[in-house]
Amino acid sequence: MFDKSTSKFLEELLITPSPTGYESAGQKIWLDYLSQFSDKVESDAYGSGIAKIETSSDVMTVMLEAHADEIGMVVQYVSDDGFIYLNKLGGSDSTIARAKRVVIHGKHGKVSGVVGNTAIHLQDKKNGGGKEPAWKDIYVDIGASDREEVLEVVQIGDPVTYADDVEYLNDRIITARALDNRIGGFAIAQTMKYLKERNKDLAVNVIALNSVQEEVGGFGARMMSYRHMPDAAIVTDVTHATDSPGIDQKEHGQVKLGKGPTVQHGGANHPAVVKLIEKTAEKRDISLQHEATSVRTGTDTDSIFFQRTGIPSALVSVPIRYMHSPVETASLDDLEKLIELMAESVLSMEPDQAFTVL
Repeated sequence: MFDKSTSKFLEELLITPSPTGYESAGQKIWLDYLSQFSDKVESDAYGSGIAKIETSSDVMTVMLEAHADEIGMVVQYVSDDGFIYLNKLGGSDSTIARAKRVVIHGKHGKVSGVVGNTAIHLQDKKNGGGKEPAWKDIYVDIGASDREEVLEVVQIGDPVTYADDVEYLNDRIITARALDNRIGGFAIAQTMKYLKERNKDLAVNVIALNSVQEEVGGFGARMMSYRHMPDAAIVTDVTHATDSPGIDQKEHGQVKLGKGPTVQHGGANHPAVVKLIEKTAEKRDISLQHEATSVRTGTDTDSIFFQRTGIPSALVSVPIRYMHSPVETASLDDLEKLIELMAESVLSMEPDQAFTVL
């Protein structure tokens, strides 16, 4: 499914920094690509982007949604001796922040730096050396001699990302800094491409939404869902593959890398939309893994389903290992099956499709 241009688009999305609240660079790439396979593309005031395939004003509309932002860090303070202190953007993990190469994205361009890590020989073990650091103790060294030199190229509020790139562990396993959730934005883009090629078989209108600020509250999805109010939504994000060492599957469920996308049950997930997805998977012989939610999905589904009178929604996900780290790892087989599952689910919808539980 992934030809040379498709793989290039995926890699470009993954390496383009788009920390939460600072997503514009990645969104421009996404919208430009979608303009080839859509009748209309547009964005809102905060940068969420949508692409539309318009079949008829008399048929239902389904929305495919992913979030565009990644976790990251932000410059919070610069010391007199030229060290840059950070705070987190979204769910960044301080335990893996030290001894990393980072990029500060300033108004004058990129600034390279390293997160300081005191050598093991010099750590004061009696006073917390080697333990989990607080974000207030995380600092970046850009080689500056004092605060004034730093402020020539960096300002308070500049976003920061890890400098990690895309790698292929083998032909089917990919690792990157921002699979969560640039891989979802890629998936809905490819679904739109698939649907445009099958336009004569499409009976409904389709909106692809790539939302901002999911990592800090799902705000982009709220704005755009309220504005466009689709009749149904299929949301895609990443989920935890629980097949690596040290994870209690009794607590977190059983999800395996390379065994297909997941569908979630409960909470915001509408039973009738889930049933349609399950039927599609069975018809297309797509291996489907199952997850349960007791309260919240932890994704934009929670922001979408309750808008106005309610939007019947369901969450389908790509399993990844090592979420919220610079080495998130996924299977391209799972990604391809997710794209097929979403596209075929949309193609199975009737012009007057209604999702009810009674």
